[in-house]
Amino acid sequence: MSEQQPLISHLTELRNRLVKVILAVLVVFIAAVGFSNQIYHWIALPLIESLPESTSMIATGVATPFLTPFKLTMVMSIFAAMPYALYHVWAFIAPALYQHERKLIAPLIASSSLLFYGGIAFAYYVVFPLAFPFFVGAAPEGVTVSTDINSYLDFVLKLFFAFGLAFEIPIATVLLVWTGITTPAKLAEKRRFVIVGVFVVGMLLTPPDVISQVLLAVPMWLLFELGVLLSRFYYKPEDDDTEPEE
Repeated sequence: MSEQQPLISHLTELRNRLVKVILAVLVVFIAAVGFSNQIYHWIALPLIESLPESTSMIATGVATPFLTPFKLTMVMSIFAAMPYALYHVWAFIAPALYQHERKLIAPLIASSSLLFYGGIAFAYYVVFPLAFPFFVGAAPEGVTVSTDINSYLDFVLKLFFAFGLAFEIPIATVLLVWTGITTPAKLAEKRRFVIVGVFVVGMLLTPPDVISQVLLAVPMWLLFELGVLLSRFYYKPEDDDTEPEE
């Protein structure tokens, strides 16, 4: 019974933290839902500015003009609440860590949000202004580009997730070294395989155009190099087996 009690208390704490995160997402959503159309217009601006004159985006479904901005606002609310969610992840696992582990993992959790937001910003401010004019200009003669607003949102969200996750590479690299799975030296030795791999991933995660693929692959490679550099601060040689004080 004594062993079951800590498990129950941990599950209760986990449930309470999940409820708080869900409530935070709902609060952000309620505050932003009144601006759904403005948020969608801002997201769609890179494509709108690339469309030829006298053309515009279209809505092919009856409820699409309402549901699409609504869906975007919900997704953006989840993105906005991510730092708060990661804080609860940190608060939940922190008691099980040693003091020096807390000092190491806290910056990782904080920087993961910044890197994810950085990936989204890179996609919006760098990739979209380059990719959308290319897409519009590649249309065959006689074809008018009028993108459906729901199709555009699905496309944009896929790129946001792709670039957001790709920018987490330094975090993944540091964790691989910190957990002892590999070392900075071994990662550096596999650099040529990583370069090939990021271009393959860029080809799979982005639309079938060279611009988007290169704009995802090159930052992934640079972020890998950054992760290798930062992982040296988290690397503990095998001969250092001293146990930290709690």
